Amino acid sequence: MSKKYQVVGIGNSIVDVLSHVEDAFLVENGIEKGIMTLIDRERATEIYAKTGPSLEISGGSAANTIAGLAQMGIKTAYVGKVKDDQLGAIFAHDMRAQGADFDTPLALPSHKAETGRCMVMVSPDGERSMNTYLGVSEFLTPEDIDETVMADAEWIYLEGYRFDGPESHAAFAKAIAACRGAGGKVALTLSDPFCVERHRDAFREMIDNHVDLLFCNEHELRAMYQDEDLSVALRLAADEVDTVACTVGANGAYIWRDGKEVHAPADPVHLVDATGAGDLFASGFFFGELNGYDTLTTGRMGCVAAGEIISHIGARPEADLKTLFAKHDLM
Repeated sequence: MSKKYQVVGIGNSIVDVLSHVEDAFLVENGIEKGIMTLIDRERATEIYAKTGPSLEISGGSAANTIAGLAQMGIKTAYVGKVKDDQLGAIFAHDMRAQGADFDTPLALPSHKAETGRCMVMVSPDGERSMNTYLGVSEFLTPEDIDETVMADAEWIYLEGYRFDGPESHAAFAKAIAACRGAGGKVALTLSDPFCVERHRDAFREMIDNHVDLLFCNEHELRAMYQDEDLSVALRLAADEVDTVACTVGANGAYIWRDGKEVHAPADPVHLVDATGAGDLFASGFFFGELNGYDTLTTGRMGCVAAGEIISHIGARPEADLKTLFAKHDLM
């Protein structure tokens, strides 16, 4: 019997606030370039006041992946915490408008935290520096995990950023047990090197025992296995998980599966904003995986989807991804 959902994502529900800044702005305001830094509400307010005109777009890593999949007609749902406030309403509307089911209970207006937001500062070279206020997304609990939804998913897709939070590990454990108990599979994205440093032991336990598909970039994988040699880190990961899909920027991606490495090249793309590149790589890869394409084609689909997202501001697709796959002779 087919399941209701092909992919259910669990992650931080974040509204991205995107602005263009010069490198000097980052230095003057003590913002580390090219990484994600967690901040509190006061710091978020301070940075927001200093940046120029900005664009508010629903984001969140796993949410971006699910939005990309939903746009391609994949049956999806998303689990993540927002508040009953203005940004929460924006986030919920955007997820549902893409075609994903989103029914996580809202945090009440009386909750001390607000809907999460990520100040995404895009440098002239397209690199993005993210300062993230998790807000209520941090308070996702096991009670927010609907076991019937997890059991009705072919895959669940877990966001590494969501490891930050008081009950996050318990929420993930509940989702994994319900999904795997019903014959489903588990995918994990490592999200960020600093996230890996904070939670390496928890990640390693999950990868070794519960993960079927690992998404990462080269920096995250090196951090996870504490080896600067990417080929060594890839082999170590491949020993623990069925499939490893590791992006390497403009060089595309390396996929390890069944003891074999496949390199999926990426086409040259004018980089406007790198936000969401890894998220949409996962969308394209999942699409190929779910539709039975070979490993190289699946990896190329990931690269094409990532290429679309970095060609414009924002982490939600503006072009039809399946049309792009066809243009690249991938389907």
